[in-house]
Amino acid sequence: MKRLLFLIALITSITTVAQKNIYESPNFDRLSEDHKVLAIMPFLTNLDLNEKISKSEQKRLEENEGHAVQNALETYFSERSKKKKLPVTFQNIENTAAILAKKNISYENIDVYTTKELSEILGVDGIISGTLDLNILLSNGIPTEFSFTDYFSGGANYGRIGIKISDGDTGKLLWKYEKEINKKTGKNTTDLIDRMMKLAIRKFPYERERKRDRNKN
Repeated sequence: MKRLLFLIALITSITTVAQKNIYESPNFDRLSEDHKVLAIMPFLTNLDLNEKISKSEQKRLEENEGHAVQNALETYFSERSKKKKLPVTFQNIENTAAILAKKNISYENIDVYTTKELSEILGVDGIISGTLDLNILLSNGIPTEFSFTDYFSGGANYGRIGIKISDGDTGKLLWKYEKEINKKTGKNTTDLIDRMMKLAIRKFPYERERKRDRNKN
């Protein structure tokens, strides 16, 4: 039994390393030097559920999941900013939605706009956006039942999330973090974002910039 538990822990550890991927542009410091405000977009979601649902219902659920991640990220950064001052602030997502609505930009057509266009419309320096590929409704919570065979059969894998930061002026990708979603990732959307960002915070570029500027002073 101990050998089995050790083997599972080892496989989980190796898989976790392989499943996390963080990219940072070598030009991040130069491109983000004047960044003050970032906007968080609803995530573009692709649902592949086992049960059959209508196309309209799938679109509604995908939008709900995308907005749930947007909300969870805003909550995370709000709490983070209370603990440690960051060099950037984040536009209130309700304000973001209102500004986009005035330009007739919705969840259905937001993907046809470039980062530069969205940044100009929103009056921000950069955009936080991302994608979700799910086979469950993450916002409803992840099943808590545990089975050793899940880690071998793939039964514990629920999809993948990708978060990226893009520069508003150039539209270039500055930072990206990808991670698979499984039973150990978090019990719901808020928990997922909180846990994954805590894992990534040491490589979160604005966090590093804050420390660097503090050291200069």
